Amino acid sequence: MSILVCGSLAFDTIMVFKDQFKNHILPESIHKLSVAFYVPELRKEFGGTAGNIAYNLKLLDENPLVMATVGSDFSIYFDWLNQNKINTKHIKEIKTLYTAQAYITTDLSDNQITAFHPGAMVESHQNKIKETKGVCLAIIAPDGKDGMMNHAKECKSLNIPFMFDPGQGLPMFNREELLEFIDDATYIAMNDYEATLLSEKTSLSIEEISKKVEALIVTMGADGSVIYADNKIYKIDSIKVEVPVDPTGCGDAYRAGLLYGISKKWDWQSIGRLASVMGSIKIQYQGGQNHRPTRNDIETLYKKKLIEENG
Repeated sequence: MSILVCGSLAFDTIMVFKDQFKNHILPESIHKLSVAFYVPELRKEFGGTAGNIAYNLKLLDENPLVMATVGSDFSIYFDWLNQNKINTKHIKEIKTLYTAQAYITTDLSDNQITAFHPGAMVESHQNKIKETKGVCLAIIAPDGKDGMMNHAKECKSLNIPFMFDPGQGLPMFNREELLEFIDDATYIAMNDYEATLLSEKTSLSIEEISKKVEALIVTMGADGSVIYADNKIYKIDSIKVEVPVDPTGCGDAYRAGLLYGISKKWDWQSIGRLASVMGSIKIQYQGGQNHRPTRNDIETLYKKKLIEENG
């Protein structure tokens, strides 16, 4: 049985501006903005929610199925996925479009200016979950709007439990659409800002939302996470690392831990512990798919956290 990962596959182009934006943007001239930033540092990373989650599941010795739509420029990413033995059977190429791309410029104060081109992601509704086999659990992560809605309905009709992870795509949906996602989902995962936004858009409290699903997971960055499940609140501490390098993809690594634990029918404290471990490993590396811990490395860190929790 496999975990199905529905979401985006994207190229992240990340640039560093060796100054502060505020020194080059005049507030009184914001209405006629015309600026250029010299960026001597640039790197291109493999990204997208589906790619990052699947990569981390593979580190846990799972064999996830990735479902996404990509463009005619995806060949180098295909090579990367094949190199890491990640199943690409349900990745559909849209030859007339480019793969989704994010262009991120960061200044010395960690402010960011991002331009995002969705590209082939908007065609994600072309993929059909009914064409997969042996799926025990799914996640519907940020993707094209129609694709996310269709895949949720398919999961429900096929009796496939799924995690709804709206992420930065949450503003795309209106109140009625979000309420339908909540009613159909088995689990919901989001960060604290997204949880507040979901609550505001649906007029439901966090507690009310949590009672409509088996588990509501809310991450809070360095402050850890909270899992609402079984009429209880499980508080999961984050793992402190000596040198945090890049938070990009940490949420996806965390979700891979959640999915793995759920698929193995672990208790929620153990699931949250593994998710925290996966996030802590990822934050020590640039990009979403450059960390390479062995299964033994993950188990060692997991056991260390367990010992710390038990004193």
